[in-house]
Amino acid sequence: MALIDLSRKTLGGGKRAPFTARRMATLGFFVTLLIIVGWLHFTGAAATRGIERKDMDWNGDGNVTMREMLQSFYAVTVTTTKEGARECRTFAFRGGEQPLRVDCRTVVAPEAK
Repeated sequence: MALIDLSRKTLGGGKRAPFTARRMATLGFFVTLLIIVGWLHFTGAAATRGIERKDMDWNGDGNVTMREMLQSFYAVTVTTTKEGARECRTFAFRGGEQPLRVDCRTVVAPEAK
C-alpha cells in the first residue's frame, strides 16, 4: 500500500481530476505564509534572526511578555556587523535611529589551510 498515489487518476475522457477549492485555499495559505516570512527576513525582523526568547526583553525589565515576542516579528530589526573577529548585533525599532541594545561577541574561526 503506497502512501502517495502516483497513478495520476483521470476522469472519463482522459481529463485529470480537478484541483479542489480546499487544495487551492491551502496552497494559497502556505504560499502567502512563505512570502511573509521571506519579507520579514529580508527586512531584518528579529524573530527571523535566531533570537532566543530570553533575549527578546526589549524594555529591559527582566520579563519577556507576549507583546515583546510579537514585536520581534513586526517592530524590532537586527543589523549585524563584523569587525575582524568581533561580531555585533544591533537591535532597534523599525524606523528608529536609537538602538535598543547591542550584543557583541568574539567569533573564533578555524585557520584556513
